[in-house]
Amino acid sequence: MKRAILLLAAATAMAAAAAAEPSPLPGCTAALAYSEAHEGVALLILEDGKVRCRSADITKPQELWSGTKSLVGLMAAAAVQDGLLTLDERASDTLAEWRSDPAKAQVTLRQLLSMTSGQASTVGRPQGYLDSVKAPLAAPPGSKFQYGPAPMQIFGEIIRRKLVAQGEDGNPRHYVERRILTPLGVRVGDWRSGPDGAPLMPQGLVLAAAEWAKIGEFVRAGGVHDGNALVDATAFADLFKGSGANPAYGLTWWLPRASPASDPVTRSTDITVHAAELPADMVVAAGAGDQRLYVIPSRRLTIVRQAKLDLMALAAGRKSDWSDSDFLALLLAR
Repeated sequence: MKRAILLLAAATAMAAAAAAEPSPLPGCTAALAYSEAHEGVALLILEDGKVRCRSADITKPQELWSGTKSLVGLMAAAAVQDGLLTLDERASDTLAEWRSDPAKAQVTLRQLLSMTSGQASTVGRPQGYLDSVKAPLAAPPGSKFQYGPAPMQIFGEIIRRKLVAQGEDGNPRHYVERRILTPLGVRVGDWRSGPDGAPLMPQGLVLAAAEWAKIGEFVRAGGVHDGNALVDATAFADLFKGSGANPAYGLTWWLPRASPASDPVTRSTDITVHAAELPADMVVAAGAGDQRLYVIPSRRLTIVRQAKLDLMALAAGRKSDWSDSDFLALLLAR
C-alpha cells in the first residue's frame, strides 16, 4: 500500500512537471529545419519568456556582426536617461573639430544612429573612432540612408568624450555593460576592438543565443527589467521609428516597412517587400551571415537565430538565399 502511494505520488509529480513544461511552438520543427538548411547553428524562440523552440546548442557564443549596432541604440537611450545627451543635439556640441565645417556642424545624434548623417563607409571595414570622425560627408545630413560603420564609430567617440567629461570611465563597452548588460544578466563572450584598440560599435559583440535573447526580452518589455526602466522611455520608443530616407531603419533597429532605399543592405532582407504581411510592431537586430534577433511584442515572441558566416561568399558579393519572411511565416501562421 505504501509503495502504491509512493508510485502514485511520483506519477502525479511527473505529470505536473510535464504540464508545466511548455509544448513546442507550432512551426518549431519547420523553423529549425529551415534555419539548419541555411547554415544555422542556433535557434531559440521564447514566448512570454518561456522556451518554446530551441536547437541543441544555444550556449555557444558567436559574433553578432551588425547585430551589435542595435545595442548601441539601447546604449543611447540609457545615456539620455543619464542626462549625457539628447538624440536631437548636434554632434558638434561634443566634436569641436566639426564646428568649422558648415555641413558637419548640423549633424545630429539621431542622424548618426539612423545612418543618415552623410558619411559613406565600407561595410565590414570600420576605421578607428578618430579616423571615422575625420571622414568627409558624401551627402547632406538627413538626406540619404548610407549604411556603414562610420556613424557608429563616431557615436562611440561622442560617448567616450561625454563620459570622460563627467569624470567617468570613457570606455563605451564598460558603460553599456554597467547600464544594461550586467543588470540583464547578459554574459558577454567577447567584444572585438577596432584598429585604435577601442571597442567596435558597428560589430564585434560575441554572445550566445541564450544571452542575446535576454536583450530581446528587455526590448519586448519596453526597456524595463524587474520593474525598473533602464533607459529613457521616449528615446527607447524613438529607436523604432524609421527616417524619411529609410522608413525600414530606425535608430539602429530594422523595421518591417516599405522603403525607397536601394542600398544592398536594405535589400538584403525581404521584410521591406513583405512588410504588410508581418506584425507592424516587430523590430529586428540583424548581422552579416543572417544573424537575427526578432522581437514581436504583439505575439509575445523573442526569436534568436544565429548562423555560420561565409566570409568568402560575402567578399565575393554572393547573396544569401535566406528569407526572413519565409522563416517567420513558419512561426506566425497560426
